[in-house]
Amino acid sequence: MELTAKFLAQLLKGTVEGDENAKASKFAKIEHGKAGSLSFFANPKYESYVYTSEASILIVDRTFEPKQPVRPTLVRVDNAYSAIADLLKYTADKQKKARRHRSLRARWFLSTRFGKKVYLGAFSYVGHHTRVGDNTIIHEHVYIGDNCTIGKNCILYPGVRIYPGMVIGDNVILHSGAVIGADGFGNAPREDGSWEKIEHLGNVIIGNDVEIGANTTIDRAQMESTIIGNGVRIDNLCMIAHNCIIGDHTVMAAQTGIAGSTEVGKYCIFGGQVGIAGHLKIADHTTICAQGGVIGHIRKEGQVLLGSPVIDAKQYMKAYALFKQAAQQ
Repeated sequence: MELTAKFLAQLLKGTVEGDENAKASKFAKIEHGKAGSLSFFANPKYESYVYTSEASILIVDRTFEPKQPVRPTLVRVDNAYSAIADLLKYTADKQKKARRHRSLRARWFLSTRFGKKVYLGAFSYVGHHTRVGDNTIIHEHVYIGDNCTIGKNCILYPGVRIYPGMVIGDNVILHSGAVIGADGFGNAPREDGSWEKIEHLGNVIIGNDVEIGANTTIDRAQMESTIIGNGVRIDNLCMIAHNCIIGDHTVMAAQTGIAGSTEVGKYCIFGGQVGIAGHLKIADHTTICAQGGVIGHIRKEGQVLLGSPVIDAKQYMKAYALFKQAAQQ
């Protein structure tokens, strides 16, 4: 896709400084900008690259005042970082398949219901009595079981597995290898020391505007539902156990694991490799730093926690200074 500085200014509600007919057909980091590329400048520590960049177009804040001559045409906007995010989304939307297509090598049934302009790739399977909303893209080698509901404008990348009876909202992105609805880790001890499997008869409900990373697993409930709220963002290789509830707009980085029946509040932030024990309640706006371990309820909102078990991050850093000092003696 070729973009002109003039078009970008119109799209991003900005102004052009330089050649409004300058063209760019690819994106590049500011330090890698070449002729025909589009870059952006939002972080002051990269300012030196502004004066050496060979990019054709550079998106900058309106308030930026160059200290040296600048080669690229500038598109000035209110917030360069937000503008490039909007532009990347615009470009990605243009590249999506927006036409109705069902591969003859896919499998579906008379009871399957498809909305308008649904894309169904080869070797995918959509089960009996499953409903798929308008403009949803189901890539190749996706499995969707019986009696599922898939919302509008979703993207299911190759290798996604959705067990029967799951409910997926609108504008949901499931990356390759995501598994929605596997049985939870439920086992009851027998008298002889062996284990008896506890059947799981519930489902998973995923809200709107959710993104689930590659190879992340979300287990179905034993009874009722495992719930992922609206606007949640879950990174790759995360594990959400049965009967968990994840509040709206919570985000978690890779390798986070949450044990069964834990309720996570809204607007929480979990760093990589956070581990949370089962049957706990995590308050809204809680931030848990990377590798944090949670073994008890977090009832106070807005805390930043660190360590394993987690404590207040500032207290942890003071304690760490003492650990480090002791280790050096």
